[in-house]
Amino acid sequence: MELYVREGDPHLRTAHGLLTCYWDGTVHYGLCLAMAGALGKRRSYRALGLFWLGSLLMSAVVFLLGNLIGKYSSELSPAFLLNLPYLLLLTWTGLRLFRQPRALPSLSPEKIAEEQRKPLYQRPQDLLLILILILTAAFTFFRGMVVLDCPADSCFDYTYLHEPYLRDPVGYPKVQMLIYLFYLLPFLLLAIYGLAWPGCSWLPDWSLLVAGAVAQAQFAHLGSSLHSRTPFPYQTPDEVLWSFLLSNVLYALGPQLLALRCLRSPAFFLPAAAPGLARAKKYQ
Repeated sequence: MELYVREGDPHLRTAHGLLTCYWDGTVHYGLCLAMAGALGKRRSYRALGLFWLGSLLMSAVVFLLGNLIGKYSSELSPAFLLNLPYLLLLTWTGLRLFRQPRALPSLSPEKIAEEQRKPLYQRPQDLLLILILILTAAFTFFRGMVVLDCPADSCFDYTYLHEPYLRDPVGYPKVQMLIYLFYLLPFLLLAIYGLAWPGCSWLPDWSLLVAGAVAQAQFAHLGSSLHSRTPFPYQTPDEVLWSFLLSNVLYALGPQLLALRCLRSPAFFLPAAAPGLARAKKYQ
């Protein structure tokens, strides 16, 4: 093991690499056990699988791209190519999960229609969630501008006084913020639309995928910002520690609340004709 870390994948010795390994050994391992248990009991593991897939994809993409563009890119070895089959396996797993039939709740068409007729002001939880997602989207855009070297004074002050880890030349934080900017931000805007207008049947699945991705990403990013293996100039200053922790924890909370909303009350997102078709098939 020590030989592999020293010669095959020295990037695992970085703060981000360590935090990624911690997540792999706890959350990913626990999710695998939960999916194996569900499979053994012949229960659906699709929701767990989508969360696990999103977490693994975010972990792999940020780690691999950070290795390629960061300051340790000169230490890449042929062992780096072993990650390619891993990515192919994740792609195959994702296709299998999305092709599995979704477990639709046993709701009458009247109940679904009643739920979908409610305007936004009669759904205070959705209204609050939309507000949270708007704030999350704004923070996503702001940090994306920060890593793109926006000349605004607010961006300069933030990267030097509040989150200096974004300047760390290891590459992982910059890759993370760019993924947020170009992939998470469009999803957040689409999710706001999906909460405002009924029948967006794609939202429950993608909310689980994104929830897993953001949970892993924020754990690695937050932990790396505080870890002793991060050079001192890039560690979070003590003066802003609590505001940094609060903002990043709340940032991770938004996608989790969205996924929970879709799982617990899915009627708003169902196609109007789907339950009727299901009942018709039942009595054929």
